[in-house]
Amino acid sequence: MLLNQPADTPAPGAAGGDDIVIDTTTKTFMKDVVEESRTRPVLVDFWAPWCGPCKQLTPIIEKVVRAAKGKVRLAKMNTDEHPAVAQQLGIQSLPTVYAFVNGQPVDGFMGAQPEGQIKALVDRLTAGAPDSTEEILLSADAALEEGDLVGASELYAHILTEEPENLKALAGLARTQLAAGSLDAAKAILAKVPEKGANDAAIAAVRAAIELEEAAAALGDVKDLEAKVAADPLDHQARFDLALALNARGKREEAIDQLLTIVRRDRNWNDDGARKQLVQFFEAWGPADEMTLLGRRRLSSILFA
Repeated sequence: MLLNQPADTPAPGAAGGDDIVIDTTTKTFMKDVVEESRTRPVLVDFWAPWCGPCKQLTPIIEKVVRAAKGKVRLAKMNTDEHPAVAQQLGIQSLPTVYAFVNGQPVDGFMGAQPEGQIKALVDRLTAGAPDSTEEILLSADAALEEGDLVGASELYAHILTEEPENLKALAGLARTQLAAGSLDAAKAILAKVPEKGANDAAIAAVRAAIELEEAAAALGDVKDLEAKVAADPLDHQARFDLALALNARGKREEAIDQLLTIVRRDRNWNDDGARKQLVQFFEAWGPADEMTLLGRRRLSSILFA
């Protein structure tokens, strides 16, 4: 499953990759407006080159939208070139502005309006919207935690549109792709990390998670590994492989148990390999994760008993 990623090319009509004010078409309306409005409100300015009031309104609405600093998008549609959407919405006069939220038109106006009226509309639409990158990151992280992979992907991608080298957003988007089973996409995102961010904790955690996924992919069925361990409890390699396979299937505490068993029985096996693998687990899961905290406590109780 490959989720949406930050676009490598500017949106239609958006100079320099600007995704705040764009030109949209009948073909791109679904993506530019309907889908985007599930992440943030989108104003659609229906206009035509012959429309005098349109020429008055456009610079005002662009100014107000840009002042909102990305919390709302403006999509401009030339109805002479792309009449279908305006016809479907029953628009009979220009300019007309529709506001879309969660895929539906929820507000709007007809005719040129003063800046104060447009600002009031934008304020209504963005009330309660995150004010900062950190707040958007928190929302994205929460969506990922809840399993809303599409929502998380859209939020991380939105940040990266504004800040292409934001390490937390890059790490979050890579994690989202990893959770969706798109290992190659996750690796491609990490390839975009600037050299100065290579050792960032969040980036290192995703890299560790990817390495674990790759290692687990070649291990085979968990039941076969469990059978090998049952047949020979001192087969540390089989137990080590079982730990990797269990972790890949979300059975993290069981994975901890297997590695701790090796540490307890033979600390020096494979050059302290079981302890080192636990440390990689902890790095991939994050320092505050409950399984990391549990694993560290249990490892310490063995090492310092």
